[in-house]
Amino acid sequence: MSSATHYFSELNESHIAEVAESWHARFPNMGVLVLLPEPEKNRLPMLQKIFSARQIPLMGGIFPELIVVGEFHKQGAWILRFDEAPFYLLRDNLPHDEDGVALAADEISSQLRAQIGDSGDEVTLFLLFDAMVPNIATLLDEFYLRLANRVHYAGANAGSETFQPMPCLFDNTRVIGNSLLAILVKPHYGAILEHGYQLAEHTYTATSTEGNRISHIDWKPAFEVYCELVKAKYGIEITRDNFYQHAVHFPFGIARANHNVLVRIPVALGDDGSLFCVGEVPAHSVLTLLEAPSAESHHTVDVLVERLSHLNGGVAGRDLLLFYCAGRRMHLGKDAAQNEMRDMQQRSEVRQMLGALSLGEIGASTLWGYPLFHNATLVTTLW
Repeated sequence: MSSATHYFSELNESHIAEVAESWHARFPNMGVLVLLPEPEKNRLPMLQKIFSARQIPLMGGIFPELIVVGEFHKQGAWILRFDEAPFYLLRDNLPHDEDGVALAADEISSQLRAQIGDSGDEVTLFLLFDAMVPNIATLLDEFYLRLANRVHYAGANAGSETFQPMPCLFDNTRVIGNSLLAILVKPHYGAILEHGYQLAEHTYTATSTEGNRISHIDWKPAFEVYCELVKAKYGIEITRDNFYQHAVHFPFGIARANHNVLVRIPVALGDDGSLFCVGEVPAHSVLTLLEAPSAESHHTVDVLVERLSHLNGGVAGRDLLLFYCAGRRMHLGKDAAQNEMRDMQQRSEVRQMLGALSLGEIGASTLWGYPLFHNATLVTTLW
């Protein structure tokens, strides 16, 4: 993927217009992907005006914060150039019912298939979701049923870290919520995802679930079981009053048949003792309370660098796009999270690291792997 990147620490209209003009003179068929932090969301109309005036396709998302040189930033914007504007679609009003999801997946996949072609190029389906969409994992399953390994899968969730509804995906004229932005990037070899969490010895069964809501674990109210597990393993008393303070540190893991572990962070508590997670929990899932990686561990970074280098034939001297989970930062702390990102930059020897703090991540741990929706992970790809 031939592209260029520019971080604007201040959203100065004349400066951005000057860069856009310079790029457009060299790449008349270009497009741009914009990563905007939530505190700058009111500046989006200015960006839309600049690129629309030059008929440059614009697509992007609003995230809690940006990643710049291994640090989190709440101001400015990343603008990433495609030398040739890719095919993209921005879909709002995503359905939540089974029949509606199947119909939407048919429509979206049909449009994507028509654009993939038979050129033999490696293609990545880059997906940005509004974090408030409750059935992202189901939508990924439906896309895979229709597209299989015609594409690699990668992406992240945009939105507010408060998990309050906010229009967060946009193009030249719109900014919308309950939405999906799908971009076909080619040639591109996909992304690598890793979290470093380990399965605990004891497992339990989610005996009653609906979407991202766990009602019962081993036939008992989910919150009651969760409190018992945390108390037994860590000696911490979780109550309704301190749930939000502690839950990010004690996520569930869903054990899959291929030994992949999906991380699910509880983010809300129902009046009936049910737990709501970021991402669906299928009925009868095998659950465990995960062992989180320590702040000093290099395991996650080592795995990412090794697999990303293997995927791309080396990464040194190139630009690295990173999405870092907000829940992971909450668990490790800001300083430790920034140290992990700097470790990634140093060990990979990339020229530049850019990206955003995300609210859920999409990817696979292996080439042509099944696309999965995760929490608490790092998603890395070359730009």
